[in-house]
Amino acid sequence: MPEYSAITTEALIELVTARAAARGGHVTVAVDGADAADPVVFAERVADRLHTRGRPAAVVSLHDFVRPASLRYEFGRDEMSYRTAWFDYAGLNREVLQALRQEDRWLPALWDERTDRSARARSVAAQGDTVLLVAGPMLFGRGLDFDLGVELRLSEGALRRAADPDAAFTTDALLRHRRDAGEEADILVAWDHRDRPAVRVRQDR
Repeated sequence: MPEYSAITTEALIELVTARAAARGGHVTVAVDGADAADPVVFAERVADRLHTRGRPAAVVSLHDFVRPASLRYEFGRDEMSYRTAWFDYAGLNREVLQALRQEDRWLPALWDERTDRSARARSVAAQGDTVLLVAGPMLFGRGLDFDLGVELRLSEGALRRAADPDAAFTTDALLRHRRDAGEEADILVAWDHRDRPAVRVRQDR
């Protein structure tokens, strides 16, 4: 990987947009980041930019694919639970990534985290060459087949400063997963300072 290069936030959004738009057919994009990095907000800005180019685009939040509370909290609120029991990555793969590629549709939400009930969402039919951006934590290293991977990386210090006291256990989980994932983003963003990010871009994809 090359060294980080300084970039403006607008140029970063344009970079991700251009990389996604350059691909034909349906395109899946991972926007990986801790909740504190606001990956959904970033993904929505990319989707808006794609819309201005006439490319259908939508955002799926990983928090709409959480597992039921009885499973998330079965062994308590700790680092292991957050890494292994919190999010339904298999459901995301089945209902979003595979469904888009095989059935030209996807499910926008599987579980309502607030009510702890089924989201009762209906599948959405893909329009044209859809770009679907999936945003949330710990997306890499899960065997998910994304066409493009973006990581909004916060340093350990930034993660710990941003952590709500009730959710501090998630920080260790995020750092552990980062070490163990064994998969690197195509576009890796140093995101501690959003007004002046830096980026490393893989050129082999």
